[in-house]
Parts: sequence; structure tokens; C-alpha cells
Amino acid sequence: MSVHKWTIHTGVAVSIPREDIDTDQILPKQFMKLIDKRGFGKHLFFDWRYLDLEGKILNPEFALNQDGFKNASVLIACKNFGCGSSREHAPWALSDFGFRAILSPSFADIFSINAAKNGIALVRLKEDEIHSLGEWVSKNPGSSIRINLEKLEVQAGEKTFYFHLDTASVNRIRNGWDDIDSTLKNEREILEFEQKRKMENSVLEVYW
Repeated sequence: MSVHKWTIHTGVAVSIPREDIDTDQILPKQFMKLIDKRGFGKHLFFDWRYLDLEGKILNPEFALNQDGFKNASVLIACKNFGCGSSREHAPWALSDFGFRAILSPSFADIFSINAAKNGIALVRLKEDEIHSLGEWVSKNPGSSIRINLEKLEVQAGEKTFYFHLDTASVNRIRNGWDDIDSTLKNEREILEFEQKRKMENSVLEVYW
């Protein structure tokens, strides 16, 4: 699955006001058998979205199943989002579902690395700002939030919030780079290094 690249994203926002949402809650372990990134979106938040083990009966109380939030692409959550195991399947599921940005006061470190290379911007805002956005979204189902990676700002209604995101993550998302793409950016340097090593080894062989 190619990584979705973007600089400015405007999308419907949904609030899941819970702390410590871990990777098992984002994508339960029974759905981790595949190695292809496609198809994980339907299992996202499985234990919360469905009332049965087959995933056929929707939980009407869960936000993503409610009118106005079903096509959300911006997620608002409480602190320590993405904690738990280091599995990359969690951001695979979020990206495959259609999420492009997650707003939270804090994120787990390894999840932060995995999110950027799957086209997901992690927007850190203050707790009171997250609370304010969450309330606004809940009272206005279907409302959109605009994320601008160039200006590093969030626009929701008449309010604007500013955030910091490291340059490497911004570049990954704006260019749609995964790990392979990032490596290939340095292809010339890699080839030059390999040639240098070959020459050095040749000299050593002659010497010995």
C-alpha cells in the first residue's frame, strides 16, 4: 500500500476521549496475521466498534458508528495515545481506515515513529485545547478540522491552534516516504560508500 502524502488535510473529526489507548485497542492481536498493509481498517477499534466476535453488529454508542463521524479522518484523543506494544499494525489500521491526523497531548514514542511513515501526522496540543476541540466536535457532528503541515497549525471553526512536529516526520508525510523511500534518498551516498569499501578491500587483498 502506497503511503498517502499530504500537506494540508481537511477532514471530519471524531473524538474518542480516553487516555492510554494502546495498540491492542487500536488493533486487537487476532488481526495481526497478515503482512500486507491493506484491509486492516475494517478491524480498527474492533472491540469498541462491534458487539459480536464476527464484526457484523455495530455498537451504536461508539463514536465512529454514529452519524456524522463514520467517515472521520481526524482523531481527537486523550494523552498517551498508541502506548503498549511496538507493532506497526496499529498505524496500518488507522491509515487504512482513512485517518490522516491524530490530535492528543502525548503519544507513545515507537508509535510516533511508525505513524509518520504511514502518512499520519501526530499533532500534540495542550490538554485544555484537546478538551475544547473534543467538546466542539461532539456538539457539531460532521464538522471538519484543517491540519496544515506547512504552517503547523490546526483550524477548527473560528479557532486556530499551533503545534510542533519534527522536520523528518513532516517530510515523510508531505512526500509519502516510507522507510525504503527514505533510504533511497541517500542512494548516491550509499553507492559511493560501497565503491570506497570495494577499493579499500582490494588494496588490503593486494597487500596481504
